[in-house]
Amino acid sequence: MTTSVLVPSSLAREAEDRREATRKLGYVARAAAVFRVDRLTVYPDPDGAGKWEDGFVETVLRYAATPPHLRKEMWDKRDELEYVGVLPPLRVRSQTGSGSEGSGSLRQGIVTEVGADGRVRVNCGMQHPISLPVPDGLDAGEGERVTVRVSSRRPVRAKLVDVPQSGFDVVAADLDAALSRDDAGHTIASSRYGEPVTSTRLGQLAERRDAEGGMTVAFGAPERGLPSILDVAPDAVGGDQTDDDPAGFDLWLNTVPNQGSEVVRTEEALFASLACLTLTE
Repeated sequence: MTTSVLVPSSLAREAEDRREATRKLGYVARAAAVFRVDRLTVYPDPDGAGKWEDGFVETVLRYAATPPHLRKEMWDKRDELEYVGVLPPLRVRSQTGSGSEGSGSLRQGIVTEVGADGRVRVNCGMQHPISLPVPDGLDAGEGERVTVRVSSRRPVRAKLVDVPQSGFDVVAADLDAALSRDDAGHTIASSRYGEPVTSTRLGQLAERRDAEGGMTVAFGAPERGLPSILDVAPDAVGGDQTDDDPAGFDLWLNTVPNQGSEVVRTEEALFASLACLTLTE
């Protein structure tokens, strides 16, 4: 089951400086890690662009999603990353195998060199890059992220394995393209104008999410909710939609129906929405 989250490129538009903008994006990355989001998509909102350069949101989120031991290898010094020291650690849970064949911990690595003998050199946080054979059917080009199972550090015993990487991917895509993916599942627009969530409704949503193999949840930006971004009248949304929905969502949902603050920040909406939408029956 795939869980996807969509956020706009204008996500940090109200931040006073680059440090505060980076901190805000760190909370978004934390929400994605806490609730096991598989894909975090940044969709364009050119009309809501603030003071930050194009690609700022995507770059900081991609950096945050990169395992700490790979960041130096994968990222050069860039203006967008000036204040990444304020990002909270994600501490994505590592996966551990069991039994003699699957024992050891899984680590993400980056291919630094491809040899002509079917082997690659991989930086996976060990003292030095290690040389590993590439299993049949596994692509491992230079610069690509791979998964390594490390069964011993001294002496080093490791191998490349074809298993899903822990954490989440960060991509950029148009909203329409993200909603039309084969693995989009049940598509939900988070908005104060949507149907107020209830305990009964959550059970129905869990059933539909499981039946459709996952869900995609979209969020707006500060002072620019989804109706504004999509140029949709607020009274035109709410509840289950049909093929005539102006934005192509299955459901518009208000996950903070009794909000006590005039404004719920996007990063707060992520935690509130994913906390209830990822519940199991």
